[in-house]
Amino acid sequence: MPEHLIQKHFVEAADLLYPASEQLPKGVAAAAEALVAALTSGGKVLIAGVGSTALLARHLAGLLVGGFERERPELAAVALSEDPSFTVAATTANAAGTERLARQVRALGLAPDVLVILAMSGNEPMLLRALEVAHERELSVVAITGQGGGALARGLRETDVWLGVPHERSARVFEAQTLLLHALCDELDLQLLGEPENP
Repeated sequence: MPEHLIQKHFVEAADLLYPASEQLPKGVAAAAEALVAALTSGGKVLIAGVGSTALLARHLAGLLVGGFERERPELAAVALSEDPSFTVAATTANAAGTERLARQVRALGLAPDVLVILAMSGNEPMLLRALEVAHERELSVVAITGQGGGALARGLRETDVWLGVPHERSARVFEAQTLLLHALCDELDLQLLGEPENP
């Protein structure tokens, strides 16, 4: 690959991240508040993603349970599984596909839990169904999507939090979502633990 095409990735990422640094901090703080409210009320964080965002779901669960950059007690977090074997008892393969994450939200979710949804387009059927069930169970929702957020963003309630990465390219959205998760964990630790002694 010619060097100028490789360089384009870095330039495109920088062009995304600088404007995003002005647009998204309020949403990150609001998302952290939602997680803190759930966790300090005896709730837990359920995290859902599909495909590449399922990797991010597991990453966030690991950061919440294991810690980000500071020592703190473990936080209750579960990355929901998109593995078909998780809901093998479903009556039809089609139902299992659409309902896979929704069934886990129904089985595990209970107010004051919060559901974090990580999506690329915001139109993924499995994630949309999980959102519906979360609202049925009275869970708060934090959605982190690509620009526009699709049907997922339109389905959120006023009390939910939406973080929309202002880009359409999946690679850039994934990179920005990873950064957002790190910023979210840092802000969550700040709200739970206060300012670090040695920043």
